[in-house]
Amino acid sequence: MLTIVSNVVRNARLKSASMALCSLLLAFNMAYAQEEAIVIAQDSEVAFFYTLSSGGEQIESNKGGEPLTYTQGANQILPKLEAQLEGLAAGDTKEVALAAADAYGEIDPEAKREVPLEQIPEQARQVGMQLQAQDYPGPIVVSEVREDVVVLDFNHPMAGKDLVFLVEIVTVK
Repeated sequence: MLTIVSNVVRNARLKSASMALCSLLLAFNMAYAQEEAIVIAQDSEVAFFYTLSSGGEQIESNKGGEPLTYTQGANQILPKLEAQLEGLAAGDTKEVALAAADAYGEIDPEAKREVPLEQIPEQARQVGMQLQAQDYPGPIVVSEVREDVVVLDFNHPMAGKDLVFLVEIVTVK
């Protein structure tokens, strides 16, 4: 009987030690996995939410919608923003402030052109109207309507603005 009790106690101790060892290994693996999180590096596929503001006013946000996706190093987002995201991992947040020159550039007065009134559709002859052209990649904004000409601004609509991005990384692959 004493041998049976002794074996039961020894088995209980072994099970307890075994469970403690399993817990220790699990904790180690979890800590190791956290240390080995995938971070944004060249060619990473990244998805993130952002809120963009300028001068304290929110311009746009994709929070509550689909995250923006891009490939790190493929020039798909602003280069200075991309550089600031390098090294972040899923779940990280960061505020990135970009001077106008590092975002969409300063306003270029030479980027305005006068176009004869008759070349612009009547419904588009309104200040602030954004136009598209087949041979031009960005929006063109009507900045002034005169008696015989329309002044078109080829600057990016965010040119001349310092921007602040509040970014939340969703996935990094």
